[in-house]
Amino acid sequence: MNNRVITFGEIMLRLATPDYLRFSQSRQLTATFGGGEANVAVSLANYGIPVDFVTRLPKNDIGRSCKMELQKYGVGIDKIIYGGERLGIYFLETGAVSRGSKVVYDRAHSAVSEIKRGMIDWDKVFERANWFHWTGITPAISQSAADVCLEAIQKANEIGVTVSCDLNYRKNLWNFGKTAGEVMPELVAGTDIILGNEEDAEKVLGIKPDGVDVTGGHVDGAAYESVSKQIMKQFPRCKKVITTLRGSVNANHNSWSGVLWDGEKLFEAPTYEITHIVDRVGGGDSFMGGLIYGLLTYKNNDPKALHFAVAASCLKHTVYGDFNQVTVDEVEKLMGGDASGRVAR
Repeated sequence: MNNRVITFGEIMLRLATPDYLRFSQSRQLTATFGGGEANVAVSLANYGIPVDFVTRLPKNDIGRSCKMELQKYGVGIDKIIYGGERLGIYFLETGAVSRGSKVVYDRAHSAVSEIKRGMIDWDKVFERANWFHWTGITPAISQSAADVCLEAIQKANEIGVTVSCDLNYRKNLWNFGKTAGEVMPELVAGTDIILGNEEDAEKVLGIKPDGVDVTGGHVDGAAYESVSKQIMKQFPRCKKVITTLRGSVNANHNSWSGVLWDGEKLFEAPTYEITHIVDRVGGGDSFMGGLIYGLLTYKNNDPKALHFAVAASCLKHTVYGDFNQVTVDEVEKLMGGDASGRVAR
């Protein structure tokens, strides 16, 4: 079977202040599109992996513009369904140095939040597919979105499609009457590859590292191994647990790495110092896109897949917008040690 990936979730209109202006200063906003699962889809399309993004869009000019933007990057859009009144929006104010970035959501009653079971023909969606990706953002939107996400996971499990998840805990989204801890475990139980960090594991799954203090500013490998082992014990379907490691010096300077637990051994990727961040939104999604590509491409080489994910997401921090618009050659060049940024000509 050829590799074909399906991602499912909400894509939003992103309205960002230019440069480093605050909301109160800016007289204009730059419009692009973005959302966790769509960001992953764009990364995979850039790497040459056939990928379809599944969502629900309003049938208006904004919905059509969104579809055209995805199509431009080579993402399959024929599985998208239409309905609802509006596309969700998020507003972004980019921080600098000691002032962090801010996001304000305006996504209530969006087309995806009102999606229902039975609206998507998952049998048709999964034809020729061998991978399905979802994130913890989708079930946080509404009970019905959580229901459809579970519907997709169950169908993927039934037909043998690999399922991956980024736990992505967003406390401001869980406001429809249920907590992440009440909803997520049933979905995670059907997942083969899990991405998250120690905070996600605690807030979403109630799992804390054994005998390790993660509040001191530095977390060693023992914490990730402990959390990973507990995740695999609680969710026996899971085959790999991956964690991104971000050290925030300030809003413009982060260190960046990741670890992968395969059930027996903990692999750690090289650490990159990102000293002049252009845009960190979508960094975790670019990591997931790189990871899926690596696991599909570098068979039985988890360390290389992990390194590709870290290098790809390192480069994402230099790209404006949610989407990681880099190539396999650029990622592999960085993996090979060339971080010079010299002009290619």
